[in-house]
Amino acid sequence: MTQAAPVPARTLPKFLALATMWGASFLFIRVALEGLSPAQVVLGRLVVGALTLATIMTLTRRPWPRERRVLGHLFVLGLLICVVPFLLFAWAGQHIPSGLSSIYNATTPVMTLLISLVALPTERLTAVRTAALVLAAGGVVVVAAPWQLATAAVGEHYYTAQLAALGATTCYGTGFVYMRRFLTGHHHDGVTVAATQVGLAAAVMLVLAPFVARGPVELSLAVVGSVLALGALSTGIAYAWNAEIVRAWGATLASTVTYLTPVVGVVLGVLVLAERLTVNQPVGAAIVILGILVGQGHLRLLRRRRRSAGRATAPAREMRTAPTADGRARRRAR
Repeated sequence: MTQAAPVPARTLPKFLALATMWGASFLFIRVALEGLSPAQVVLGRLVVGALTLATIMTLTRRPWPRERRVLGHLFVLGLLICVVPFLLFAWAGQHIPSGLSSIYNATTPVMTLLISLVALPTERLTAVRTAALVLAAGGVVVVAAPWQLATAAVGEHYYTAQLAALGATTCYGTGFVYMRRFLTGHHHDGVTVAATQVGLAAAVMLVLAPFVARGPVELSLAVVGSVLALGALSTGIAYAWNAEIVRAWGATLASTVTYLTPVVGVVLGVLVLAERLTVNQPVGAAIVILGILVGQGHLRLLRRRRRSAGRATAPAREMRTAPTADGRARRRAR
């Protein structure tokens, strides 16, 4: 019988670092917005991220994609997974706490499920998926707390910014479904795909910069450091490490990073930016994560494992308690 290949020991530290980098990205956005406009933050993030990934491609001697079809699809992915959601999250970061943005980012797997039901003919709305979507929607409502609209002291764009954050995760979900639909079966690895789509997204922002990234610039050490961290860590190294984690653990287990990023984002927002955390936000986040667990089949898998364990131990108990023929013969002899 063949044994499963051992998981590299460095995968878990990379997984935890990935959760930290993605969770901290909303803190970096918030700090970078102190001296830059949202479009300027996204421009810096994508350019630094593209340079970081291009360096990784060069050092590892990976070939760049040359097929027109693949490049066209990666251009679309650059818009769906980089340009548009980054702009939406950056704009939202001006009006809502960074921890709240990280909570909304956790809805990405649910948005992916919802988009796949609409866009992929093979996907069906089962009872489990319906329960997952209902739970996630309920969690979003709890996080948004619309019942506080008349009493809470919030900014003018507070709820619009939350819709923008949900729009960003809808873009992520659409991009992941698009990738599954049009890029399945290609021979390029995850690092190459990430480097190409981020590079194309950076090119788009460079073209748009004269029109959308105008405005005053006030650079400080914190602002520059945040943009460099956003690009090199959250967009560059994180994308490369995520590809390695998916290869080592599989897509399902690697996707559990979604459960950690809002924790990191909320904790950093409270500790570093002194953001106020209301009780409905972690409660709503927990409900969203429960919906993700249901939708990805983790809870159902756990029940199956328990039932399998029960069936496996039952014969052993019978063997221990049932008298053998030899035992009965010895008792009769005595």
